[in-house]
Amino acid sequence: MKKTVRVICHHEYGIPEEVASVETWDIPAIAPNQVLVEMKASPINPADINRLEGKYPIRSPLPAIAGNEGAGVIAQIGSAVSNLRVGQPVISLDRVGNWCEAYVTDAKNLIPLPDGTPLEQAAMLSVNPPTAWRMLEGFVDLKPGDWVIQNAANSGVGRAVIQIARLRGLKTVNIVRRKELIPELEAEGADIVVTDEMPLSKQIRDLTGNADAPLGLNAVGGESASEIAKSLSDHGTLVTYGAMGLQPLQMSNSLLIFKDLRFRGFWINAWYKRADTGEIQEMFDQLIPLVTSGKLEVPVEKTYPLTDAKEALVHACQNGRTGKILFVIN
Repeated sequence: MKKTVRVICHHEYGIPEEVASVETWDIPAIAPNQVLVEMKASPINPADINRLEGKYPIRSPLPAIAGNEGAGVIAQIGSAVSNLRVGQPVISLDRVGNWCEAYVTDAKNLIPLPDGTPLEQAAMLSVNPPTAWRMLEGFVDLKPGDWVIQNAANSGVGRAVIQIARLRGLKTVNIVRRKELIPELEAEGADIVVTDEMPLSKQIRDLTGNADAPLGLNAVGGESASEIAKSLSDHGTLVTYGAMGLQPLQMSNSLLIFKDLRFRGFWINAWYKRADTGEIQEMFDQLIPLVTSGKLEVPVEKTYPLTDAKEALVHACQNGRTGKILFVIN
């Protein structure tokens, strides 16, 4: 078994590329109920940037290994582990610290994947697709033909919403900041893509013909969220899962009084904590085949080795990217 591994860690909070460093850490021996996972790929998500900056709601004890999701292959199993095997691809649901060559974890924390699963795509399977899936499943009883309105439509969650909604027979209105994203998202299955010029609500109503839109998804806040709320059907629900615009949610009294709208929040980490094992497995039983078949796919702009951590973080913080930035390991 490996005695040491290279990791990307931080000893303080600050500018991501300045506080992140590549170090060699000892790796513990595995207990009977544990496995050693050799990492293969891990993305840089907005939450990872926020963790390094110290802006995320949860702070790990420092020094900490960064990276909140990824995919790997089991390299060694403990004597009491019977449901996993060496060579099996896996993802972990509760591990912060995926930017590393290998890690030890309890076998119960892992979701096994079929052999041949594309590991770069699997590395992005535990956060954004489940967020999209649960928001489409858990708040409104959506029926084929219903409209879902979302901002930040070119984000990882936004693209997953487009692809999953299309498979379910739902229609999507997708708000983006750049016109060049319109054909790209239409190719992924978006029904309508609009840029965020105001007034958005009139634009949306005209394009949908005032069709029923019972669900809105907000990752921006501010005026963008207000315009989505104005576009929803009576008794519609606006779910907020992000705050990219750094502006608070501001809603008029009339939207509550006369449209009886509902405003909810969603965080996939909290859902994982309250969901039972069966619910989680049932969701992944639906999502994993979509990834293995290529029906659910996230564009990747560039990959980096762990040793290029600073360059990768600078790249990930740039605006106007066309896909995710990934670490490819081992």
